Amino acid sequence: MTVEHQARGATSGGTGTGTPRRRSRKDEILEIAVGLFAARGYHGVSMDDIGAAAGVTGPALYHHFAGKEAMLVAALIPVSEGLLAGGRERSAGHPDDPRAALESLIDFHVDFALANPAVIALHLHELDRLPDEPRRRIRRLQRLYVEEWVTVLTALHPGMPDGEARVLAHAAFGLMNSTPFLGGEVDRRRRAELLRGATVAALLASTAP
Repeated sequence: MTVEHQARGATSGGTGTGTPRRRSRKDEILEIAVGLFAARGYHGVSMDDIGAAAGVTGPALYHHFAGKEAMLVAALIPVSEGLLAGGRERSAGHPDDPRAALESLIDFHVDFALANPAVIALHLHELDRLPDEPRRRIRRLQRLYVEEWVTVLTALHPGMPDGEARVLAHAAFGLMNSTPFLGGEVDRRRRAELLRGATVAALLASTAP
């Protein structure tokens, strides 16, 4: 299954980080654009391609988005905002139990990654296409999300420096964000189990030098 096919539902009324909402026509167009960008690359897709895939004429397409750049912003900023909000909620839910907080964060992120492979691919390969302001905003949201993990990891591993906790957090994201590269030969529930298990094992392993 290609990333383009996996994208169906990735931007349809949410990012996997909250309650789904009813899809608008704009949501549908953005979903199609995200799938095309992830599959073909930003420069490999034109507004005409998006319009044709969505069954929308040029003027109608521009009624929803000023251009491809606006679509990237619309796809990536809400995702980063949703991850931060969800991460804060999960870590705050277990203030005195860092192990439970970590497992909740992992469950949250794995669910997101499985629901949004095309958005992850888009972020990995196309973030630098954005203008400075939205790119800085996304980077800041990402840093704040990482710090939620750092706080939990340093509580779980007393004495661990923040810098080492960030290394572990980014390593965990590498595991969980592998979903754009996973085929469909393993069903979704089993993929979730494998990703969760591998991430828990990596983050709970001994960190002694």
